[in-house]
Amino acid sequence: MKRTADWIPQRPPAARGVFTNRTLNLRPIKAIGYDLDYTLVHYHVLAWERRAYEHLQQGLVELGWPAGSLDFDPDFVIRGLVVDTRLGNIVKANRFGYVKRAYHGLDPLDYDAQRRAYSRTPVDLTDSRWVFLNTLFSLSKGCMYSQLVQLLDDHQLPEHLSYAQLFAVVSQTLDRAHMQGHLKREIIANPAHFVDLDPDMPRTLLEQREAGKKILLITNSEWEYSVKMLAYSCDPYLPGGMTWRDLFDLAIFSARKPSFFSSGSEAFEVLSDDGTLRRCGSGIKAPGCYVGGNARLVEDFLGHDQDEILYIGDHVYGDVHQSKHVRRWRTALVLRELEDEIQALEDFAHEQQRLSERMVRKDQLDWQTAQARQLLQRKRASRLPTPAVDEAAIKKELQRLRAETMALDRELSPLAVAASSHPNRRWGLLMRTGNDKSLMARHVERHADVYTSRVSNFLFETPHAYLRSSRGSLPHDPIPSHKRGPQNPTS
Repeated sequence: MKRTADWIPQRPPAARGVFTNRTLNLRPIKAIGYDLDYTLVHYHVLAWERRAYEHLQQGLVELGWPAGSLDFDPDFVIRGLVVDTRLGNIVKANRFGYVKRAYHGLDPLDYDAQRRAYSRTPVDLTDSRWVFLNTLFSLSKGCMYSQLVQLLDDHQLPEHLSYAQLFAVVSQTLDRAHMQGHLKREIIANPAHFVDLDPDMPRTLLEQREAGKKILLITNSEWEYSVKMLAYSCDPYLPGGMTWRDLFDLAIFSARKPSFFSSGSEAFEVLSDDGTLRRCGSGIKAPGCYVGGNARLVEDFLGHDQDEILYIGDHVYGDVHQSKHVRRWRTALVLRELEDEIQALEDFAHEQQRLSERMVRKDQLDWQTAQARQLLQRKRASRLPTPAVDEAAIKKELQRLRAETMALDRELSPLAVAASSHPNRRWGLLMRTGNDKSLMARHVERHADVYTSRVSNFLFETPHAYLRSSRGSLPHDPIPSHKRGPQNPTS
Protein backbone atom coordinates (compact mmCIF):
# COMPACT_ATOMS: atom_id res chain seq x y z
CA MET A 1 0.00 0.00 0.00
CA LYS A 2 1.30 3.41 -0.97
CA ARG A 3 2.21 5.61 1.97
CA THR A 4 -0.02 8.66 2.55
CA ALA A 5 1.70 12.01 2.01
CA ASP A 6 3.04 13.49 5.25
CA TRP A 7 1.29 16.80 4.64
CA ILE A 8 -2.22 15.24 4.59
CA PRO A 9 -3.56 15.55 8.16
CA GLN A 10 -4.89 12.68 10.21
CA ARG A 11 -8.59 12.34 10.83
CA PRO A 12 -9.85 14.13 13.96
CA PRO A 13 -10.76 12.24 17.13
CA ALA A 14 -14.16 10.54 17.12
CA ALA A 15 -15.75 13.23 19.27
CA ARG A 16 -15.03 15.79 16.53
CA GLY A 17 -16.40 13.70 13.69
CA VAL A 18 -19.31 14.35 11.35
CA PHE A 19 -21.69 11.37 11.42
CA THR A 20 -23.78 10.45 8.42
CA ASN A 21 -27.35 9.16 8.33
CA ARG A 22 -27.84 9.82 4.61
CA THR A 23 -24.94 10.21 2.22
CA LEU A 24 -24.09 13.88 1.71
CA ASN A 25 -21.72 15.06 -0.99
CA LEU A 26 -20.62 18.57 -0.02
CA ARG A 27 -19.16 19.29 -3.45
CA PRO A 28 -22.47 20.06 -5.21
CA ILE A 29 -23.84 21.94 -2.18
CA LYS A 30 -24.00 25.57 -3.32
CA ALA A 31 -25.36 27.29 -0.20
CA ILE A 32 -24.94 26.56 3.51
CA GLY A 33 -27.28 28.15 6.02
CA TYR A 34 -26.70 28.38 9.76
CA ASP A 35 -28.73 28.95 12.89
CA LEU A 36 -27.05 31.18 15.50
CA ASP A 37 -27.67 30.15 19.12
CA TYR A 38 -26.11 26.82 20.10
CA THR A 39 -25.04 26.40 16.46
CA LEU A 40 -22.60 29.13 15.44
CA VAL A 41 -22.50 30.57 18.95
CA HIS A 42 -22.25 28.01 21.70
CA TYR A 43 -22.94 28.91 25.30
CA HIS A 44 -21.71 27.68 28.63
CA VAL A 45 -24.82 25.62 29.23
CA LEU A 46 -24.64 25.74 33.01
CA ALA A 47 -24.25 29.54 33.10
CA TRP A 48 -27.02 30.19 30.56
CA GLU A 49 -29.55 27.73 31.95
CA ARG A 50 -28.90 28.75 35.56
CA ARG A 51 -29.70 32.37 34.71
CA ALA A 52 -32.73 31.32 32.67
CA TYR A 53 -33.88 29.27 35.66
CA GLU A 54 -33.38 32.23 37.98
CA HIS A 55 -35.39 34.54 35.73
CA LEU A 56 -38.13 31.90 35.57
CA GLN A 57 -37.97 31.53 39.33
CA GLN A 58 -38.38 35.28 39.84
CA GLY A 59 -41.39 35.31 37.56
CA LEU A 60 -43.03 32.54 39.57
CA VAL A 61 -42.29 34.31 42.85
CA GLU A 62 -44.04 37.37 41.44
CA LEU A 63 -47.10 35.17 40.91
CA GLY A 64 -47.03 34.42 44.62
CA TRP A 65 -45.70 30.88 44.26
CA PRO A 66 -43.25 29.47 46.85
CA ALA A 67 -40.45 28.99 44.30
CA GLY A 68 -37.83 31.19 45.93
CA SER A 69 -36.11 28.38 47.83
CA LEU A 70 -35.71 26.10 44.80
CA ASP A 71 -32.28 25.42 43.30
CA PHE A 72 -31.32 24.64 39.72
CA ASP A 73 -30.09 21.07 39.24
CA PRO A 74 -28.24 20.99 35.88
CA ASP A 75 -28.13 17.18 35.81
CA PHE A 76 -31.79 16.55 36.49
CA VAL A 77 -32.85 16.95 32.85
CA ILE A 78 -31.05 16.18 29.60
CA ARG A 79 -32.02 16.98 26.06
CA GLY A 80 -34.27 14.39 24.40
CA LEU A 81 -36.63 13.76 27.33
CA VAL A 82 -40.40 14.18 27.06
CA VAL A 83 -42.81 15.89 29.45
CA ASP A 84 -46.05 14.00 30.02
CA THR A 85 -48.30 16.95 30.86
CA ARG A 86 -51.23 14.69 31.73
CA LEU A 87 -49.48 12.80 34.53
CA GLY A 88 -46.83 15.37 35.46
CA ASN A 89 -43.95 13.06 34.56
CA ILE A 90 -40.71 13.45 32.66
CA VAL A 91 -39.89 10.33 30.66
CA LYS A 92 -37.24 8.86 28.43
CA ALA A 93 -38.55 6.78 25.56
CA ASN A 94 -36.97 4.47 23.01
CA ARG A 95 -37.23 4.95 19.25
CA PHE A 96 -40.69 3.38 19.19
CA GLY A 97 -42.00 5.74 21.84
CA TYR A 98 -42.12 3.17 24.65
CA VAL A 99 -41.23 4.68 28.00
CA LYS A 100 -38.11 3.11 29.51
CA ARG A 101 -37.57 5.46 32.45
CA ALA A 102 -39.76 8.04 34.18
CA TYR A 103 -39.72 10.56 37.01
CA HIS A 104 -42.70 12.10 38.75
CA GLY A 105 -41.60 15.30 40.35
CA LEU A 106 -38.17 14.54 41.76
CA ASP A 107 -38.75 10.82 42.31
CA PRO A 108 -38.26 7.95 39.87
CA LEU A 109 -41.27 5.78 39.10
CA ASP A 110 -40.69 2.21 40.18
CA TYR A 111 -41.20 -0.62 37.71
CA ASP A 112 -44.82 -1.34 38.62
CA ALA A 113 -45.90 2.32 38.58
CA GLN A 114 -44.18 2.89 35.26
CA ARG A 115 -45.78 -0.22 33.80
CA ARG A 116 -49.26 0.83 34.94
CA ALA A 117 -48.80 4.28 33.44
CA TYR A 118 -47.16 3.44 30.13
CA SER A 119 -47.38 -0.23 29.17
CA ARG A 120 -50.14 0.61 26.68
CA THR A 121 -49.32 4.29 26.13
CA PRO A 122 -46.36 5.01 23.85
CA VAL A 123 -45.17 8.58 23.45
CA ASP A 124 -46.82 10.24 20.45
CA LEU A 125 -45.34 13.67 19.79
CA THR A 126 -48.26 14.62 17.56
CA ASP A 127 -50.41 14.59 20.72
CA SER A 128 -50.27 17.84 22.72
CA ARG A 129 -50.03 15.72 25.88
CA TRP A 130 -46.33 15.21 25.14
CA VAL A 131 -43.72 17.99 25.01
CA PHE A 132 -40.32 17.12 23.54
CA LEU A 133 -37.36 18.75 25.33
CA ASN A 134 -35.23 18.80 22.22
CA THR A 135 -32.92 21.79 22.73
CA LEU A 136 -30.47 22.83 25.41
CA PHE A 137 -32.79 25.77 26.13
CA SER A 138 -35.22 23.19 27.60
CA LEU A 139 -33.11 22.23 30.61
CA SER A 140 -34.14 25.02 32.98
CA LYS A 141 -37.81 24.56 32.08
CA GLY A 142 -37.74 20.79 32.65
CA CYS A 143 -35.95 21.14 35.98
CA MET A 144 -38.37 23.78 37.28
CA TYR A 145 -41.43 21.84 36.12
CA SER A 146 -40.38 18.70 38.01
CA GLN A 147 -39.76 20.70 41.17
CA LEU A 148 -43.17 22.40 40.87
CA VAL A 149 -44.91 19.06 40.34
CA GLN A 150 -43.52 18.11 43.73
CA LEU A 151 -44.90 21.32 45.25
CA LEU A 152 -48.28 20.80 43.57
CA ASP A 153 -48.53 17.27 44.97
CA ASP A 154 -47.65 18.66 48.41
CA HIS A 155 -50.54 21.18 48.11
CA GLN A 156 -48.19 24.18 48.08
CA LEU A 157 -49.50 25.53 44.75
CA PRO A 158 -53.03 26.51 43.69
CA GLU A 159 -54.92 23.21 43.87
CA HIS A 160 -57.08 23.89 40.82
CA LEU A 161 -54.05 23.51 38.57
CA SER A 162 -53.68 20.39 36.45
CA TYR A 163 -50.23 19.16 35.48
CA ALA A 164 -50.84 20.49 31.95
CA GLN A 165 -51.83 23.91 33.29
CA LEU A 166 -48.76 23.91 35.49
CA PHE A 167 -46.53 23.30 32.48
CA ALA A 168 -48.28 26.08 30.58
CA VAL A 169 -47.58 28.54 33.42
CA VAL A 170 -43.90 27.53 33.49
CA SER A 171 -43.58 27.90 29.71
CA GLN A 172 -45.37 31.25 29.59
CA THR A 173 -43.33 32.65 32.48
CA LEU A 174 -40.04 31.63 30.86
CA ASP A 175 -41.16 32.94 27.46
CA ARG A 176 -42.08 36.25 29.06
CA ALA A 177 -38.62 36.50 30.64
CA HIS A 178 -37.02 35.91 27.22
CA MET A 179 -39.30 38.44 25.51
CA GLN A 180 -38.46 41.09 28.08
CA GLY A 181 -34.83 40.57 27.10
CA HIS A 182 -33.31 40.60 30.59
CA LEU A 183 -31.18 37.50 30.04
CA LYS A 184 -29.88 38.58 26.65
CA ARG A 185 -28.92 41.98 28.04
CA GLU A 186 -26.86 40.19 30.69
CA ILE A 187 -25.13 38.12 28.00
CA ILE A 188 -24.35 41.19 25.91
CA ALA A 189 -22.92 42.91 29.00
CA ASN A 190 -20.71 39.95 29.94
CA PRO A 191 -20.28 37.60 26.98
CA ALA A 192 -17.15 35.96 28.40
CA HIS A 193 -19.25 34.47 31.21
CA PHE A 194 -21.82 32.95 28.87
CA VAL A 195 -20.22 32.31 25.47
CA ASP A 196 -17.98 29.31 24.79
CA LEU A 197 -15.73 30.65 22.04
CA ASP A 198 -14.53 28.43 19.19
CA PRO A 199 -11.84 30.16 17.09
CA ASP A 200 -12.24 27.56 14.34
CA MET A 201 -15.93 28.37 13.77
CA PRO A 202 -15.47 31.56 11.70
CA ARG A 203 -12.55 29.95 9.86
CA THR A 204 -14.85 27.09 8.87
CA LEU A 205 -17.35 29.49 7.31
CA LEU A 206 -14.55 31.39 5.58
CA GLU A 207 -13.21 28.21 3.99
CA GLN A 208 -16.67 27.25 2.80
CA ARG A 209 -17.12 30.70 1.29
CA GLU A 210 -13.73 30.55 -0.40
CA ALA A 211 -14.76 27.19 -1.85
CA GLY A 212 -17.60 28.95 -3.68
CA LYS A 213 -20.45 28.24 -1.25
CA LYS A 214 -22.92 30.98 -0.42
CA ILE A 215 -23.11 31.34 3.35
CA LEU A 216 -26.40 32.20 5.05
CA LEU A 217 -27.50 33.05 8.56
CA ILE A 218 -31.12 32.31 9.50
CA THR A 219 -31.78 32.93 13.19
CA ASN A 220 -34.77 33.65 15.40
CA SER A 221 -32.66 36.00 17.51
CA GLU A 222 -33.21 39.69 16.96
CA TRP A 223 -30.80 42.09 15.24
CA GLU A 224 -29.45 43.92 18.29
CA TYR A 225 -28.48 40.75 20.15
CA SER A 226 -27.23 38.77 17.16
CA VAL A 227 -24.80 41.35 15.81
CA LYS A 228 -23.09 41.61 19.18
CA MET A 229 -22.78 37.83 19.49
CA LEU A 230 -21.44 37.54 15.96
CA ALA A 231 -18.91 40.30 16.48
CA TYR A 232 -17.72 38.71 19.73
CA SER A 233 -17.56 35.16 18.30
CA CYS A 234 -16.22 35.85 14.80
CA ASP A 235 -14.34 39.11 14.38
CA PRO A 236 -11.23 38.37 16.53
CA TYR A 237 -10.53 35.19 14.55
CA LEU A 238 -10.89 36.49 11.00
CA PRO A 239 -7.87 37.66 8.96
CA GLY A 240 -7.12 41.03 7.44
CA GLY A 241 -9.66 43.14 9.28
CA MET A 242 -12.61 41.03 8.13
CA THR A 243 -15.79 41.02 10.21
CA TRP A 244 -18.73 38.67 10.49
CA ARG A 245 -20.51 40.62 7.74
CA ASP A 246 -17.86 39.45 5.27
CA LEU A 247 -18.81 35.81 5.95
CA PHE A 248 -22.48 35.93 5.02
CA ASP A 249 -24.10 36.51 1.64
CA LEU A 250 -27.42 36.73 3.43
CA ALA A 251 -28.18 37.20 7.14
CA ILE A 252 -31.79 36.93 8.30
CA PHE A 253 -32.78 37.86 11.86
CA SER A 254 -36.06 37.36 13.75
CA ALA A 255 -36.84 34.59 11.27
CA ARG A 256 -39.62 33.05 13.41
CA LYS A 257 -38.68 29.43 12.71
CA PRO A 258 -40.27 26.97 12.26
CA SER A 259 -42.96 29.00 10.43
CA PHE A 260 -40.14 30.59 8.39
CA PHE A 261 -40.02 27.42 6.28
CA SER A 262 -43.73 27.35 5.46
CA SER A 263 -45.09 30.92 5.76
CA GLY A 264 -45.12 33.82 3.33
CA SER A 265 -43.92 36.41 5.83
CA GLU A 266 -42.56 39.63 4.43
CA ALA A 267 -38.86 40.57 4.63
CA PHE A 268 -37.39 43.91 5.73
CA GLU A 269 -33.90 45.08 4.86
CA VAL A 270 -31.67 46.36 7.68
CA LEU A 271 -30.37 49.74 6.55
CA SER A 272 -28.14 50.79 9.46
CA ASP A 273 -26.51 49.55 12.65
CA ASP A 274 -29.33 50.99 14.74
CA GLY A 275 -31.72 48.51 13.12
CA THR A 276 -33.58 50.87 10.78
CA LEU A 277 -35.68 48.75 8.39
CA ARG A 278 -37.03 49.09 4.88
CA ARG A 279 -39.81 46.92 3.49
CA CYS A 280 -38.78 44.56 0.68
CA GLY A 281 -41.94 44.55 -1.38
CA SER A 282 -40.40 42.67 -4.29
CA GLY A 283 -38.50 40.11 -2.22
CA ILE A 284 -34.80 39.75 -1.40
CA LYS A 285 -32.81 40.99 -4.37
CA ALA A 286 -29.33 41.69 -2.99
CA PRO A 287 -26.91 40.33 -0.40
CA GLY A 288 -27.20 41.90 3.03
CA CYS A 289 -29.01 41.76 6.36
CA TYR A 290 -32.76 41.28 6.67
CA VAL A 291 -35.45 40.82 9.28
CA GLY A 292 -38.30 38.34 8.87
CA GLY A 293 -38.99 36.83 5.48
CA ASN A 294 -39.43 33.20 4.56
CA ALA A 295 -37.59 30.28 3.00
CA ARG A 296 -39.12 30.75 -0.45
CA LEU A 297 -37.59 34.24 -0.64
CA VAL A 298 -34.20 32.71 0.23
CA GLU A 299 -34.57 30.10 -2.51
CA ASP A 300 -35.55 32.77 -5.05
CA PHE A 301 -32.51 34.86 -4.05
CA LEU A 302 -30.13 31.92 -4.32
CA GLY A 303 -31.55 30.47 -7.52
CA HIS A 304 -30.43 26.97 -6.48
CA ASP A 305 -32.29 23.68 -6.36
CA GLN A 306 -33.52 22.67 -2.94
CA ASP A 307 -31.09 19.76 -2.62
CA GLU A 308 -28.21 22.17 -3.25
CA ILE A 309 -28.94 23.97 0.04
CA LEU A 310 -27.64 22.64 3.37
CA TYR A 311 -29.09 24.02 6.61
CA ILE A 312 -27.34 23.50 9.94
CA GLY A 313 -29.01 24.05 13.32
CA ASP A 314 -29.39 22.66 16.82
CA HIS A 315 -33.19 22.39 17.05
CA VAL A 316 -34.53 19.00 15.93
CA TYR A 317 -37.95 20.36 14.99
CA GLY A 318 -37.49 24.08 14.29
CA ASP A 319 -34.30 23.66 12.24
CA VAL A 320 -33.75 20.27 10.65
CA HIS A 321 -37.23 18.72 10.65
CA GLN A 322 -38.97 21.69 9.06
CA SER A 323 -36.23 22.54 6.56
CA LYS A 324 -36.17 18.87 5.52
CA HIS A 325 -39.90 18.15 5.55
CA VAL A 326 -41.21 21.42 4.10
CA ARG A 327 -38.37 22.68 1.87
CA ARG A 328 -36.48 19.43 1.12
CA TRP A 329 -33.16 21.08 2.00
CA ARG A 330 -30.24 18.95 3.11
CA THR A 331 -29.78 19.08 6.87
CA ALA A 332 -27.18 18.87 9.62
CA LEU A 333 -27.84 18.88 13.37
CA VAL A 334 -25.44 20.25 15.97
CA LEU A 335 -25.43 18.18 19.17
CA ARG A 336 -22.82 19.64 21.46
CA GLU A 337 -23.43 16.90 24.04
CA LEU A 338 -22.08 14.42 21.50
CA GLU A 339 -18.51 15.08 22.63
CA ASP A 340 -19.34 14.05 26.20
CA GLU A 341 -21.42 11.15 24.88
CA ILE A 342 -18.53 9.73 22.88
CA GLN A 343 -16.12 10.26 25.75
CA ALA A 344 -18.52 8.40 28.05
CA LEU A 345 -18.71 5.51 25.59
CA GLU A 346 -14.91 5.35 25.40
CA ASP A 347 -14.59 5.48 29.20
CA PHE A 348 -17.09 2.65 29.59
CA ALA A 349 -15.76 0.53 26.71
CA HIS A 350 -14.06 -2.07 28.91
CA GLU A 351 -17.12 -2.57 31.11
CA GLN A 352 -19.33 -2.63 28.02
CA GLN A 353 -17.23 -5.42 26.55
CA ARG A 354 -17.59 -7.42 29.76
CA LEU A 355 -21.32 -6.79 29.75
CA SER A 356 -21.67 -7.84 26.12
CA GLU A 357 -19.65 -11.03 26.63
CA ARG A 358 -21.74 -12.03 29.62
CA MET A 359 -24.97 -11.26 27.78
CA VAL A 360 -23.86 -13.71 25.09
CA ARG A 361 -23.54 -16.36 27.78
CA LYS A 362 -26.90 -15.39 29.28
CA ASP A 363 -28.53 -15.79 25.88
CA GLN A 364 -27.00 -19.27 25.63
CA LEU A 365 -28.28 -20.19 29.08
CA ASP A 366 -31.78 -18.92 28.27
CA TRP A 367 -31.79 -20.99 25.08
CA GLN A 368 -30.61 -24.14 26.84
CA THR A 369 -33.10 -23.66 29.69
CA ALA A 370 -36.00 -23.28 27.28
CA GLN A 371 -34.91 -26.42 25.40
CA ALA A 372 -34.66 -28.43 28.63
CA ARG A 373 -38.10 -27.26 29.78
CA GLN A 374 -39.61 -28.18 26.44
CA LEU A 375 -37.97 -31.63 26.57
CA LEU A 376 -39.38 -32.19 30.05
CA GLN A 377 -42.83 -31.23 28.81
CA ARG A 378 -42.56 -33.69 25.92
CA LYS A 379 -41.41 -36.47 28.23
CA ARG A 380 -44.45 -35.98 30.44
CA ALA A 381 -46.91 -35.68 27.55
CA SER A 382 -45.50 -38.80 25.81
CA ARG A 383 -46.90 -37.72 22.44
CA LEU A 384 -43.74 -36.90 20.53
CA PRO A 385 -40.47 -38.82 20.21
CA THR A 386 -37.84 -37.64 22.69
CA PRO A 387 -34.15 -38.36 23.29
CA ALA A 388 -33.27 -41.23 25.56
CA VAL A 389 -32.83 -39.26 28.78
CA ASP A 390 -34.86 -39.61 31.96
CA GLU A 391 -36.69 -36.83 33.80
CA ALA A 392 -34.25 -36.85 36.68
CA ALA A 393 -31.35 -35.97 34.38
CA ILE A 394 -33.38 -33.17 32.80
CA LYS A 395 -34.33 -31.74 36.20
CA LYS A 396 -30.73 -31.91 37.35
CA GLU A 397 -29.62 -30.01 34.24
CA LEU A 398 -32.34 -27.43 34.81
CA GLN A 399 -31.07 -26.91 38.35
CA ARG A 400 -27.54 -26.44 37.06
CA LEU A 401 -28.68 -23.98 34.39
CA ARG A 402 -30.75 -22.06 36.94
CA ALA A 403 -27.81 -21.81 39.34
CA GLU A 404 -25.46 -20.56 36.62
CA THR A 405 -28.08 -18.07 35.43
CA MET A 406 -28.55 -16.67 38.95
CA ALA A 407 -24.80 -16.34 39.42
CA LEU A 408 -24.51 -14.61 36.05
CA ASP A 409 -27.37 -12.25 36.91
CA ARG A 410 -25.58 -11.22 40.09
CA GLU A 411 -22.56 -10.34 37.99
CA LEU A 412 -24.60 -8.63 35.30
CA SER A 413 -26.71 -6.46 37.57
CA PRO A 414 -24.07 -3.88 38.62
CA LEU A 415 -22.74 -3.74 35.06
CA ALA A 416 -26.23 -3.09 33.67
CA VAL A 417 -26.91 -0.41 36.29
CA ALA A 418 -23.60 1.30 35.49
CA ALA A 419 -24.33 1.17 31.76
CA SER A 420 -27.76 2.76 32.21
CA SER A 421 -26.53 5.56 34.49
CA HIS A 422 -23.46 6.72 32.56
CA PRO A 423 -22.81 9.57 32.01
CA ASN A 424 -26.03 10.91 33.59
CA ARG A 425 -27.00 8.94 36.69
CA ARG A 426 -30.73 9.38 36.06
CA TRP A 427 -31.01 9.14 32.29
CA GLY A 428 -27.83 7.58 30.95
CA LEU A 429 -26.84 8.37 27.36
CA LEU A 430 -28.53 10.92 25.12
CA MET A 431 -28.79 8.63 22.08
CA ARG A 432 -29.55 5.29 23.72
CA THR A 433 -31.95 3.79 26.17
CA GLY A 434 -30.66 0.37 27.17
CA ASN A 435 -29.65 -1.52 24.03
CA ASP A 436 -32.06 0.44 21.86
CA LYS A 437 -31.88 3.87 20.27
CA SER A 438 -33.56 6.65 22.21
CA LEU A 439 -36.44 8.69 20.86
CA MET A 440 -33.95 11.53 20.43
CA ALA A 441 -31.70 9.30 18.31
CA ARG A 442 -34.67 8.31 16.18
CA HIS A 443 -35.51 11.93 15.41
CA VAL A 444 -31.87 12.71 14.64
CA GLU A 445 -31.84 9.72 12.32
CA ARG A 446 -35.06 10.72 10.57
CA HIS A 447 -34.47 14.42 10.05
CA ALA A 448 -30.71 15.10 10.01
CA ASP A 449 -28.69 13.93 7.03
CA VAL A 450 -25.58 14.37 9.17
CA TYR A 451 -24.95 15.35 12.77
CA THR A 452 -21.93 16.60 14.67
CA SER A 453 -20.93 18.24 17.93
CA ARG A 454 -19.97 21.68 16.57
CA VAL A 455 -19.83 23.65 13.33
CA SER A 456 -16.02 23.74 13.28
CA ASN A 457 -15.93 19.96 12.77
CA PHE A 458 -16.70 20.73 9.12
CA LEU A 459 -13.25 22.34 9.01
CA PHE A 460 -11.77 18.83 9.33
CA GLU A 461 -14.04 17.45 6.62
CA THR A 462 -13.50 20.43 4.24
CA PRO A 463 -16.10 21.77 1.77
CA HIS A 464 -15.07 19.01 -0.65
CA ALA A 465 -15.96 16.01 1.53
CA TYR A 466 -18.11 13.08 0.44
CA LEU A 467 -19.86 11.97 3.64
CA ARG A 468 -20.99 8.38 3.19
CA SER A 469 -23.53 6.66 5.39
CA SER A 470 -22.48 3.34 6.85
CA ARG A 471 -24.30 0.08 6.22
CA GLY A 472 -27.09 -0.10 8.77
CA SER A 473 -27.41 -3.17 10.95
CA LEU A 474 -30.50 -5.38 11.14
CA PRO A 475 -31.39 -7.99 13.77
CA HIS A 476 -31.05 -10.81 11.22
CA ASP A 477 -27.57 -9.79 10.02
CA PRO A 478 -25.01 -12.59 10.44
CA ILE A 479 -23.25 -12.41 13.79
CA PRO A 480 -19.52 -13.20 13.85
CA SER A 481 -18.89 -16.48 15.65
CA HIS A 482 -16.58 -14.84 18.20
CA LYS A 483 -19.50 -12.64 19.27
CA ARG A 484 -22.13 -15.35 19.05
CA GLY A 485 -20.17 -17.86 21.07
CA PRO A 486 -20.16 -21.65 20.68
CA GLN A 487 -23.54 -23.27 20.06
CA ASN A 488 -23.10 -25.95 22.72
CA PRO A 489 -20.48 -24.66 25.15
CA THR A 490 -19.11 -26.95 27.74
CA SER A 491 -19.98 -26.25 31.35
